[in-house]
Amino acid sequence: MEWRKGYDVAVVGAGHAGIEAALAAARAGAEVVLFTMDIDAAGKMSCNPAIGGVAKGHLVREVDALGGEMGRAIDATGIQFRKLNTRKGPAVWASRAQADRHRYSDWMRSTLSKAKGLSFRQEEITGLWVERGRLLGLHGISGMRYRANAVVITTGTFLNGRIHIGMESMPAGRAGDPPSVFLASDLKERGFPMGRLKTGTPPRLDTRTINWASLTEQQGDINPTPFSVDNECITQTQLPCHITYTNAKTHEIIMGAMDRSPLYAGVIEGVGPRYCPSIEDKVVRFSEKERHQLFLEPDSRDLTETYPNGISTSLPLDVQQALVNSIEGLEEAEILRPGYAVEYDFCDPTALFPTLESKHLDGLYMAGQINGTSGYEEAAAQGILAGINAALKVCGKSQMIVGRHEGYIGVLIDDLVTKGTKEPYRMFTSRAEHRLLLREDNADLRLTPFGIKAGVITDSRKKSFKRREEERERLRVFVNSRNITPSPLLNDHLNALGTAPITSPVKLVDLLRRPEVTACDLKQFVDNWPVTDERSEVTVEVETKYEGYIRRDRESLQKLLSLETMAIPKDLDYKKVAGLTIEVSQTLESTRPLTLGQAQRIPGVTPAAAAVLLVHLRKVGAA
Repeated sequence: MEWRKGYDVAVVGAGHAGIEAALAAARAGAEVVLFTMDIDAAGKMSCNPAIGGVAKGHLVREVDALGGEMGRAIDATGIQFRKLNTRKGPAVWASRAQADRHRYSDWMRSTLSKAKGLSFRQEEITGLWVERGRLLGLHGISGMRYRANAVVITTGTFLNGRIHIGMESMPAGRAGDPPSVFLASDLKERGFPMGRLKTGTPPRLDTRTINWASLTEQQGDINPTPFSVDNECITQTQLPCHITYTNAKTHEIIMGAMDRSPLYAGVIEGVGPRYCPSIEDKVVRFSEKERHQLFLEPDSRDLTETYPNGISTSLPLDVQQALVNSIEGLEEAEILRPGYAVEYDFCDPTALFPTLESKHLDGLYMAGQINGTSGYEEAAAQGILAGINAALKVCGKSQMIVGRHEGYIGVLIDDLVTKGTKEPYRMFTSRAEHRLLLREDNADLRLTPFGIKAGVITDSRKKSFKRREEERERLRVFVNSRNITPSPLLNDHLNALGTAPITSPVKLVDLLRRPEVTACDLKQFVDNWPVTDERSEVTVEVETKYEGYIRRDRESLQKLLSLETMAIPKDLDYKKVAGLTIEVSQTLESTRPLTLGQAQRIPGVTPAAAAVLLVHLRKVGAA
């Protein structure tokens, strides 16, 4: 039976990828339906109740620049905000916020319920509705068929999920929620290349049973910068986090229970995250370390639950309780919910175009952990791009591709669709070749024009974006054209900053280039300083201090772009390209890169092969 109403875009899954996909498609003007097995669990933070971090904060700001919701949600529901890496260069400055897990989910559900053109359906999707090779929509477990012109699958860890606690295991997408088994079988039967990954979460602790007095307190920043450009400041009261460490006794308890670890007993088949290992992995792989750091993070303003970041585990519950009680400050701590590992299926992302559309089924998009990634931020970044592109495709418009030089979203997606992944993929600043150009502070300058072109930016956001552009330009002109005159107050301030005083008028830009001096330091000594917000001042300041590096990076980028943007015909027969080995031609045939730049990054494509391909493209006139 077919449902009485058809849709432009259907989104499967209401996690962080699905929410951004559904909202983006609706904002682009599509009629959208969002399927989830539990509406009340939409936007749930299954693991760490935090948003942002190194490189992840960049992704959140880029999602915000495209009109996404994650930045606004964490600004409203965060309970601690911190800027990371402030002693390093601006390319790696990163924002992170601890969230009230319940209020964050409430915010997302409220936003979804108010979105124009977006409707919910609480139903498990069991498969794709395909006839004669054409995607028509989805099959629901009720027996209903739902017609949709485009489909975005964002199943997270639910695709054939199974959780492990010690030697006990059960089918689940996360604790207490059933997995999506039928959809996993349907995708396999249709020939989608799939693999199996694993992630985990730590036990949750009763806040009332922790000895806080013996722990090191970590406060948030005094005046944190919001994630979203829609917000000028963070006004809510912040809560502290605390730090403690494992010890020799903790490690002894863990090593003594390795025969009951599903990870080391061979029960778990999926590949886990190398950069966020379980406590069992840490103790085994880094046996020379005497201790491992834990961050005790509040889970909520209202509830008595604490998240012990750093002891993700799938050991049996009795072992979890023993290892927790061996840690300073947690001697009497009670576990509210056990930690566990979850295995799940994922689809090989090299089977996707950079638009996140499937190469095998027109109109099908995938985003989030189904593509082999980890993290809320990576999921949201994929979700918003997939949602925008699904809506653009339905409208017959050109789809959006973000280049590696244009955003971390571009780096993320290019890595996935070009190289694939054998473990849960996590974003790092080191993955970006041009990270000085891809800073947090200029995310809106880089990507909001993409959002405007796609039709997902509101009129009020367009006006504020134009205003910020004008403010930045006025400030650039001001600091480059004005002189500053020495005065006792100015020189006392410069001495206090640890930099030399001035004896004659100097250009404002020259003083701003000094590492110790900020725009905020100078504005109090200069008349008629342009009215700008803090973000604009940071951008101009960074551009001034790192002008030479930025110019060199842009010059290098221009040389690369000629190859990066050189299109490869979609129907190119690689077997007929003289000089390519059989192995390389097969690799290119399976991956189907869109540009020469993408082809060069495919594992197994040598510089010599890329040169052969370049010659062929020029010969046939494609270049």
